Amino acid sequence: MQSSRTIEIWVGIFVAIGFAAVVMLSMKVSHLGDFFADEGYAVTAEFGNIGGLKVKSPVKMGGVRVGRVTGIRFDDENYQAIVTMHIERQYRKIPVDSIASIFTAGLLGEQYIGLEAGVEEEYLSPNDDHLEETQSAVILEQLISKFLYNTAAGGGDTTE
Repeated sequence: MQSSRTIEIWVGIFVAIGFAAVVMLSMKVSHLGDFFADEGYAVTAEFGNIGGLKVKSPVKMGGVRVGRVTGIRFDDENYQAIVTMHIERQYRKIPVDSIASIFTAGLLGEQYIGLEAGVEEEYLSPNDDHLEETQSAVILEQLISKFLYNTAAGGGDTTE
């Protein structure tokens, strides 16, 4: 009787540990745990077109993830999309004149914000800084239509 009770306790412990491991793994995969940390600082930028950019999209600098997109809203006064990014604390030396561009990972991959370092010696601060220089997303459909229009108009001929 006693050994049966001991086995049940051990099985319960292993089930609880397994459940906790699955929860932690799913939070890590979905990057949900990133939002629980208060470390870092917020930066905003205005874009004319954000394409398919979403909340939780990565913010990269030199190919390294330095943060995540935490909010997207529309400013109806200047008709721009305002993107809020959370930059991790260890990346506090990003120049204030850096350029934020929206890129696509691959041909049809997810969109992310790429930061290109500026030359200023003043850095973004935790006081809700704002990036002035931005480059909107390149919309594949617009690019294809421009190419087709130029080709149909005779602008696509490069032979001399």
